[in-house]
Amino acid sequence: MATTEASNPSLVQKLRGLSGEVVKFGFVGLSGVVVNFAVFWICINGLHLASLRSNIAATLVAIATNYLGYRYWLYRDRDAASRKREITLFLLFSGAGMLIETGVLGFSVYVLGLDSHFEQLAAKVAGLAVATVFRFISYRTWVFTAIPEPEAAQEPGSGLAAQAELMLAAEEIRYAKAE
Repeated sequence: MATTEASNPSLVQKLRGLSGEVVKFGFVGLSGVVVNFAVFWICINGLHLASLRSNIAATLVAIATNYLGYRYWLYRDRDAASRKREITLFLLFSGAGMLIETGVLGFSVYVLGLDSHFEQLAAKVAGLAVATVFRFISYRTWVFTAIPEPEAAQEPGSGLAAQAELMLAAEEIRYAKAE
């Protein structure tokens, strides 16, 4: 049975797809960061809320806008059969990311004593960086799951490890011929 490149992408194609996914994730995330920081700045300067309350409010607004970007742009081709499960997991992992971000901010303000508005922004950036890595891994792994390929299209030895082994074998043959 012959396989096509579309049904059996190479390792290089998979890595290119992942890099494109990372760029799109970053774009949606960046728009969420802009929303997050704008709401945070309004809350601490305009409404004079405490930094942790401001962070939670800002992150909740950003979570809502990010979901729309992830669902309807980045992961639009992913399985949406169980939207209730997807939203539940998205909120769960987003909440965990919010706890990471708020924990870093709280630590810097209440333990390290860094309480100026600019120091709070710096702590927010650090917490957001750690939370972003966590969110990327959890969203692509558990929330927006890929649509499984039909069983007939999958052949033994067509996995990622098998492709890597074939690439290594080809390199060994190329080096053997060069000697």
